[in-house]
Amino acid sequence: MSRTRGRGRVIRLALAGALGLAAAFAGASPAVADPVRDREYWLNDYGFTEAWNTTKGAGVTVAVIDTGVDASVPDLAGAVVGGTDVSGIGSPNGQTPVGENSDHGTLVASLLAGRGTGPGNGVIGVAPEASLLAVSVALGQSDATKSTDDQIAEAVRWSVDNGADIINMSLTRNSLQWPESWDDAFLYAFEHDVIIVAAAGNRGSGTTEVGAPATIPGVVTIAGVDRSRGASFDASSQGITISVAAPSEELVGVLPGGSYGIWEGTSGAAPLVSGLFALVRAAYPDLDAGNVINRVVATATPVGDQIPSPIYGYGLINAQAAVTAEVPSVTTNPTDALAEWIRVYRRAEAPETPSTEPPSTAVATPLPSPPPERVNAGSLLVVPPALVRDVSIPLAVLMGFLTLGTLAGIGATRHFRRVRGK
Repeated sequence: MSRTRGRGRVIRLALAGALGLAAAFAGASPAVADPVRDREYWLNDYGFTEAWNTTKGAGVTVAVIDTGVDASVPDLAGAVVGGTDVSGIGSPNGQTPVGENSDHGTLVASLLAGRGTGPGNGVIGVAPEASLLAVSVALGQSDATKSTDDQIAEAVRWSVDNGADIINMSLTRNSLQWPESWDDAFLYAFEHDVIIVAAAGNRGSGTTEVGAPATIPGVVTIAGVDRSRGASFDASSQGITISVAAPSEELVGVLPGGSYGIWEGTSGAAPLVSGLFALVRAAYPDLDAGNVINRVVATATPVGDQIPSPIYGYGLINAQAAVTAEVPSVTTNPTDALAEWIRVYRRAEAPETPSTEPPSTAVATPLPSPPPERVNAGSLLVVPPALVRDVSIPLAVLMGFLTLGTLAGIGATRHFRRVRGK
C-alpha cells in the first residue's frame, strides 16, 4: 500500500490497475506478428476495425495522465507529440516512467494509440493515428515534490493548455470527495471542451466504492467486461455513475522497454473508450464534448433490463456505430454538470474522512512467442458520473451513493452468481 498526504489530510491515491514490474526487461524484444496482434480481440469484436474505414483518429490529441509513457518503444513510434512531468522526479517530457507501478502509463498509451511494429505485428491502439501527450505523475511517492492532489490539478490544466481534446485518467483517489483545486482544474477542462475519461475500478484490488475523479460530475466513467461480454467480477467495479462498458480482461499492451504484458482492469478499458472518443472527434470535428459523448453512449449496446445499470451503464461500446450512426444532438454538457454541482454542494461540503481502502493492483507478465497463459491480475480504478442522455444526472444521487452502492452490490453479487451458475 502507498499513502500520501495531500492538503493536510492523509489520503490514498492509487493507480487503477497498477502493474507489477515484469522481470527481465533487458534484452526483451517485441513478439512477432500474430502472437500479439491476434490477442487484440476487441478490435473486431467491438467494431474498431470497421470504424477505421471512417477514421483512425488523425488530428485528435489525447493526454495520458499516468506514470509516464516510454515513447521509445517501437509500438509507439510517432505517437507521443509532447508531454511534461508534474511530480518533480520524472523527465521534463513525461517519457520517463515514474512511481512504483511505472509500467502503467506505457500500457495505457499502447491500447489507446499504439502504431504496431509492422503490418499485423505488435500492439495497435484503437485510435492508431491519434496523438498523445505524456503527463507523468508519481502517486503515493514521498519523494515527489508536490502532493498528489496538486499533481493532478496541474496535470489537467497543462493538458488543456497544450492541446488535449481528451484526457485519460486511469487512476483513483479512493475517496468520494476531492479537493477544491480539482473543481477549478476539471471545470477549466470542460470549459475548453475537453472530455475527461476515468476508469470504474476493480473489486479484485479492493476498490468497492466510487472514488474521485470518478465521482466528479461531467467525467465519463468506464466499467469493464470479460471476453464473453459479461461484467468482469474482479477487473471492474460497479456504481450508479457508470457510463459505458468496455473490455477489461485478457488485454495485451506494451511495457517500457518494448516487451509485452497481459493485464486486466478498467485501467485498460478506459483508454479503449478514450480512443473511441478520438475516433468520434476526428469524424465529427464540429461536435462539442457533450455531443461526442452522447454519440458513444447513445450507440452503446444495452445489456439487461435496467438502463442505465450500475454494472454496464448504458451498455457495451460499439465503435462502428459511434462513428457512422445517425444520432440526435443534445444540449447538455460536462461544464454545466460540474458547475451546477459546485453551486449546489461545495459551500455545504463536510470535511472529508481519510480513505482506508488499499490501492488497486494488477499484474502484467511478459508475453513471449508463443504466448503464455493469461496471468490473473487484480483490479484497477474507480468511477465518475455518466455523461449520457442527460449529462447532468441528478447530482443529489451522489450524496446517497454509499447507501445505493450497498444495495447495488447485493444485486450485482446475485447477478454474478446466476451467471456463473449457468
